[in-house]
Amino acid sequence: MADHDEFVRLAQAHRRELLAHCYQMLGSVDEAEDLVQETYLRAWRSYDTYEARASLRTWLYRIATNACLTAMEHRTRRPLPAGLGAPGTSPDEPVGAPATDIPWLQPLPDVLVDPATVVSARGSLRLAVVAALQHLPPRQRAVLILREVLAWRAHEVADALGTSTAAVKSTLQRARARLDEVAPEEDLVAEPSSVDERALVDRYMAAFEYADADGLARLLCDDVELDMPPYLVWFRGRKHVFGFMESKVLDAYPVARIHMVPVGANGQPAVAAYERGPDGVRRAHSVQLITPQGDRIRRITAFLDPGLFERFGLPRVLD
Repeated sequence: MADHDEFVRLAQAHRRELLAHCYQMLGSVDEAEDLVQETYLRAWRSYDTYEARASLRTWLYRIATNACLTAMEHRTRRPLPAGLGAPGTSPDEPVGAPATDIPWLQPLPDVLVDPATVVSARGSLRLAVVAALQHLPPRQRAVLILREVLAWRAHEVADALGTSTAAVKSTLQRARARLDEVAPEEDLVAEPSSVDERALVDRYMAAFEYADADGLARLLCDDVELDMPPYLVWFRGRKHVFGFMESKVLDAYPVARIHMVPVGANGQPAVAAYERGPDGVRRAHSVQLITPQGDRIRRITAFLDPGLFERFGLPRVLD
């Protein structure tokens, strides 16, 4: 009988990279964690039959991929607001009620993933890329990730998915064609230096914490985009994005009402924003992912979900 204690010891080393893989497939950290648990349960139950013809890592990825495909059979894609309709043109108007019935794409905290995985898969973990992957049918998504992110050979993918090499090549071709239609611009996944990122995040946080409207305006690209799940409204262009931030945030929250903490998500810079209430208590407000373009900001995705803070190892309330 196989040594299941040995399985636990050997398999545990791959847990965090499997989480990143399942997240790329599903677009949800919550679901990814559930599927990693299911992967380990399936693997533990069948470890007696593991013949080591492939590495344990490859075997686990195979199980995880198929578990994800099964989970996605009756689920719709996880979008961002920008993928559901035209941008708003009236930043002064109310944003409306949150769309809580939509399974929104979630951010992946860097703290949940091995640093090596963040570096090696950084481009494929970017929020814009994961959002684009959501447009692919599940099987196309799996083939694309296995071939182009994990660099598996076509026959390895075919063996893992129970299909032919010819089918894998055809599926990959269709996935690439579809991704070309919806993929982010190349500069949205470019890699600015860590020094540039830190400087940009520092300036962004200072603009909000000191209600510096001019400083914020200087940070935004002409074609900057802003979306704020779970709200459907989103904005494109400096005029509309800055107009919304100035009227709804900077004017609404005087100096010292916003406190920001730098974090990392999807291998890109991010901040966790706290709002100070009349009682002086700072409460979780949003996690905001920043997409740099040179020394400016090309995209801001603000997840208005205080429940995300625990994922980043942060409290919901600061005294």
